[in-house]
Amino acid sequence: MLLQPVILSGGSGTRLWPLSREHFPKQLLSLVGACSMLQDTLTRLNGISSDIPLSPPLIVCNEEHRFLVAEQMRQINVVPRQLILEPFGRNTAPALTLAAFSTLKLDEDCILLAMPADHVITNIAAFQAAVQVGYRLAQENHIVAFGIIPARAEVGYGYIQIGQPLPNTIAHLASAPQAFTLKAFVEKPDQETAQHYLESAGYLWNSGMFMLRASAWIAEISNYAPEIEKTCYQAISEGVQDGDFFRINRTAFVSCPHDSIDYAVMEKLTAESPAHSPAVIPLNAGWSDVGSWPSLLDANPRDENGNMIRGDVLLEDIRDTLVLAEHRMVAAIGLKDLMIIETADAVLVVHKEHAQNVKNIVTQLKREGREEHIKHQKVYRPWGYYESIDFGHRFQVKRIMVNPGASLSLQMHHHRAEHWIVVTGTARVIRDDEIILISENQSTYIPLGVKHRLENPGKLPLEIIEIQSGSYLAEDDIIRFDDHYGRAGQSY
Repeated sequence: MLLQPVILSGGSGTRLWPLSREHFPKQLLSLVGACSMLQDTLTRLNGISSDIPLSPPLIVCNEEHRFLVAEQMRQINVVPRQLILEPFGRNTAPALTLAAFSTLKLDEDCILLAMPADHVITNIAAFQAAVQVGYRLAQENHIVAFGIIPARAEVGYGYIQIGQPLPNTIAHLASAPQAFTLKAFVEKPDQETAQHYLESAGYLWNSGMFMLRASAWIAEISNYAPEIEKTCYQAISEGVQDGDFFRINRTAFVSCPHDSIDYAVMEKLTAESPAHSPAVIPLNAGWSDVGSWPSLLDANPRDENGNMIRGDVLLEDIRDTLVLAEHRMVAAIGLKDLMIIETADAVLVVHKEHAQNVKNIVTQLKREGREEHIKHQKVYRPWGYYESIDFGHRFQVKRIMVNPGASLSLQMHHHRAEHWIVVTGTARVIRDDEIILISENQSTYIPLGVKHRLENPGKLPLEIIEIQSGSYLAEDDIIRFDDHYGRAGQSY
């Protein structure tokens, strides 16, 4: 039976603000190692036992991230089986249901391995051994959860209570972990209860990873959350393929309830469930969900004083502190247990004991109508990226980089004019019926209301400086008439 990896990439990572933002969330960042967490997740099953037929991954991601996800897959030579776009997030239960219906359209049935895209696992061999155990259990109609062997009394995670041992399904594999019946899911505990869980050795952290037949998931979601099953079936059935992407039906999905895999189904199953009894596999594989700044500090190597630094950083008498500097030098003296994160447009300083409250700052930004929680100053597009350099009353300056052979949409603005100055490369510029080539140190002017397009016809990146002037300079002042990336009529 085919093993289908399902990568759930819809999270926003608000507790890792200001590095993680809505338009560039944590799973797309390189926080541990050279690759992004999404890229590490996509390759986590490479080299698994040849006894298991492995399908290319199926990814469920937010529509806003589609080009970033596609580009990160291209960088590591991964061609997905399907890339399903959610117009808005509805949590993990609907995402897994969309994936299950998608695979059932292509197969009679298969084993789904649901993996969040924003986790770190350092011991790949141990993870793959656990997957092999889960694969056999799922074939036997178990619904399998992966629980993390706790390293401390953690109050930030939900827990899984283990039951009785299950028969060894792969006795030939010496490294295979022992599987158990799943007795209960437990909510996030207080400190005293978490310490009891740790000492009892009968509880595991809930990793959010699951393994089960696609047909088993559809049966149980239909039983326990029929509205999710109904809306997701309609969203897939009425969806359309758009180039490399599958767009589910927005109208159907808008009414889908918001729920997690745990709450929607798993907490309601019992060991005596007649069709699909739950099982749990303890996992000791260097796992972290990197859900906060202290967890990122723990997931990375530290210096002799317990510090992790990245970027242009100067420290004196600093201990157990995380300092990330992206654009400017950061200096710190006489501190302990702090998280200091510097980006182009925001600086966060928080004590590790209060790091879970970073999401409150994001909430405040939303309430005040600010954009620092949505995007960075450097904004990626399918053709390259742009970066804000300066802005003021009636003007804005951007640095624009266009990939070789790429082009922006044919567009027009109602409220602004633009001056383009080529820094490197050659630009092909369309202005209404006029087509011109401009090269380094040359410039052109796009008047307000003129249809225009910027293209890079060369083999090297095109870099230009754009100076906008006008009464309204926001990104939604754009009408797209033609676009190579399917964005015609959209304002992003």
